[in-house]
Amino acid sequence: MPSKSAQTTESILDQAHDPIFDLNTLPNDSNYTEDFADLEHVRLCYRDSGPRDAPPILLIMGLGCQLTTWPPEFVNGLLALGYRVIRFDNREMGLSSLADNPGPMQSPPAGFLRYKLGLKVTSDYTLHDLAEDTRQLIEHLKLEKPIVLGVSMGGMVAQILAAKHPEMISKLILLMSSDNHPRLPTPSVKTLWRITGGGIQGDHQEAAINRGLAFWNTVSSPGYPSSERRIISRIARDYQRSYRPKSIIRQMVAINATGSIRHESASIELPTLILHGLADKLVHPKAGRQLHRNIKGSKLELIKGWGHDVPVGLVPEILNHIDNFIG
Repeated sequence: MPSKSAQTTESILDQAHDPIFDLNTLPNDSNYTEDFADLEHVRLCYRDSGPRDAPPILLIMGLGCQLTTWPPEFVNGLLALGYRVIRFDNREMGLSSLADNPGPMQSPPAGFLRYKLGLKVTSDYTLHDLAEDTRQLIEHLKLEKPIVLGVSMGGMVAQILAAKHPEMISKLILLMSSDNHPRLPTPSVKTLWRITGGGIQGDHQEAAINRGLAFWNTVSSPGYPSSERRIISRIARDYQRSYRPKSIIRQMVAINATGSIRHESASIELPTLILHGLADKLVHPKAGRQLHRNIKGSKLELIKGWGHDVPVGLVPEILNHIDNFIG
């Protein structure tokens, strides 16, 4: 007999294709093209929404997440503000290409320990490679000085891109991100445990949902609670679109192999907005404050009750900060 939590999960999954919970069918989010960009070393899947002559804003997603993780309300809000919105799957995530011949790498715990000690971490790629992928995507789409917005790990990628190719970007927006310095506060053991699966085994959909739900319940915003039904529906949808647990592990190791990007961060001279939650359990608010110190002239907004997600209840405030910043 299924456990009570399993029964709850199953009952919610029965509604996964209900229009209320099918996030791809929400109004306005259907106005996009999903295509592939064949770049030098990777093939990236992307969605391009809005008028082609509107100011472009390029969204870079974080660790282990697909382009579909961006809340439709957030994308729709940017579209309503008059922007052309481009989302994409980072290499090995979603529908973007996998590594042809992945080499040996250290386990996430070993890589994390070596990163914290300032030692070399073995990885197939680093965030510098993801920044180069993003640069090539901008060229492929012929985007003219887009606004670049990165969340969490995507914010680190955005910083590297802005440091190396400032001429390609108009403005930089960093959500719940960091300069990845090893001396920044470390997440709690509970949070680290949940991000690595929390001991929940199996590759079937219910196991993937239970792992994802445990993680998001740990890092989500206490001041802006999200519906569990909505979270489960999104995890199920993403699982059905693409399930690549080994790619998530490689991405975790890539973050550790990159090490500190404080030097790159401190060289950024672009107009920069930093948004960070005071209740973030994964990337401590001190990381947002450090970015503000790194990037001369940057604007920092610390938001009470915000964790490490983009909750629907907070979307209007985030959009307001973005719109006021961009002008």
